[in-house]
Amino acid sequence: MQHATQTEIEAFLADPATHGGVKPRRFDTHISTIFLAGTLAWKMKKAVTLPFLDFSTLEARQAACEAEQAVNHRAAPTLYQGVVPVTRDSGGNLRLGGDGQPLEWLVKMRRFDQKSLFSRQAATGRLDRTAIHGLTEAVWAFHREAPKRPDRGGAKGLAWTIDTNDTCFAGLMAELERERTIALTQASRDWLARLTPRLEQRRAAGLVRACHGDLHLGNICVFEGRPTLFDAIEFSDDIASIDVFYDLAFLLMDLERRAGRTLASYALNHYLDLSGDYGGVGMLPLLLSLRAAIRAHVSATIARGHRHPRRRALVAEANAYLDQALAYLSPMPPRLLAVGGLSGSGKSRMGRELAPSLAVPGAAVVRSDSLRKQIMGVGLLDRLGPEGYGPEMTERTYQALYDTCAAILKDGHAVVADAVFAKPEQRERIEAVARAAGVRFDGLWLQADPAVTVERIATRKVNVSDATPEVFQRQRDYDLGDIRWKVIDTSGSKEAALGAGLNCALAG
Repeated sequence: MQHATQTEIEAFLADPATHGGVKPRRFDTHISTIFLAGTLAWKMKKAVTLPFLDFSTLEARQAACEAEQAVNHRAAPTLYQGVVPVTRDSGGNLRLGGDGQPLEWLVKMRRFDQKSLFSRQAATGRLDRTAIHGLTEAVWAFHREAPKRPDRGGAKGLAWTIDTNDTCFAGLMAELERERTIALTQASRDWLARLTPRLEQRRAAGLVRACHGDLHLGNICVFEGRPTLFDAIEFSDDIASIDVFYDLAFLLMDLERRAGRTLASYALNHYLDLSGDYGGVGMLPLLLSLRAAIRAHVSATIARGHRHPRRRALVAEANAYLDQALAYLSPMPPRLLAVGGLSGSGKSRMGRELAPSLAVPGAAVVRSDSLRKQIMGVGLLDRLGPEGYGPEMTERTYQALYDTCAAILKDGHAVVADAVFAKPEQRERIEAVARAAGVRFDGLWLQADPAVTVERIATRKVNVSDATPEVFQRQRDYDLGDIRWKVIDTSGSKEAALGAGLNCALAG
């Protein structure tokens, strides 16, 4: 009488009587079954064994439930409500909780509106830059506080991922062409060999941490009014204890696929503004590819449990992810685009909107405003006093701009340099960065009617720049010298200005 199969427990959880008469909704992933009823959600681990986990025993599933509660409490403390056993009472009936011997273990969660999932919002076109910035800030906060794991990650960690992916692919030859997956594995290993010194450097610097591990849009929702990460990986240190940029890469890959490259570029560049972690950019081809590869074999594995037409759709999805994984390993060539102009001329908008056309998921936008805050050790929206804008700090900021751009170009990724560049020597030095790297350079100089500029500055909200209308009026007295860059008047519509910038960026 004490034993119960998962089929029996699924029937129990699907019964409205278990939930006070409320008919539950059921969702399945390849490793879990979730029942939504009333204000609660109940999650059961499936008794499966896969190359990267073993949930075959009750003890393993209990440990996984308890680990899931612990890791997700960091990002979603009010969403996760604890771990509850399924037991059998003296009459032989299954119960949630109770004093009987546990027959299964469930993670108890508060229910949220499924429409708040970022995956749902992406599908309906409701994601915008504001939402992406809020999400990126939640990810950065999670990474910043995550425990360091120098015993994990690095080159060895990604080698394990590549090998595990290949093992999964080898068992899915009916869904994914083996010749293509072998080519992907070899190309991934070649990239890993090149990136090994950087990966080890970052591991030693504390950038391998206890991360989320499964940071796609289906594991992010709006809960209690803010973007909330949930369903972090609990069953494998190899999957969850990783470089923070590898964690971020899952979000970037998923955003590009579901919502478009522009939103993925917003996320990348807001993360760079927050973290200053420009050293991770050059690893993106491999990291994005590995994330797409994981989705390829997960989709193919799920397809095996379905019949047509659902199976056909999942196999097509798996192959699309495989295409994406291969494409990431052939990145666009690096180049440098500098965007200058007095405060309020629209530099930041121009830079961020052109970035997706220069690299995947976007060029790294290196902003003097953000670098200055990073050097001063303050938050992006903290306003600096006069000490932040003296000649010495300005020189330090521009030197950091040149050095950061040079480093990213050396890593093989495109860069947008966003600064006033009022002095001819500043414009010459950023051009020299491109010459030294042997890459294409384009310079844009933005200007607008002074009245328009003053209104823009005065009405800014949530902006990194500390410029005021008074600062702009002082800038108008600068001796700008000869402007050899492409001059774009941004007084009119945003679309016209961006079109002119894009024409320049894509010319030749």
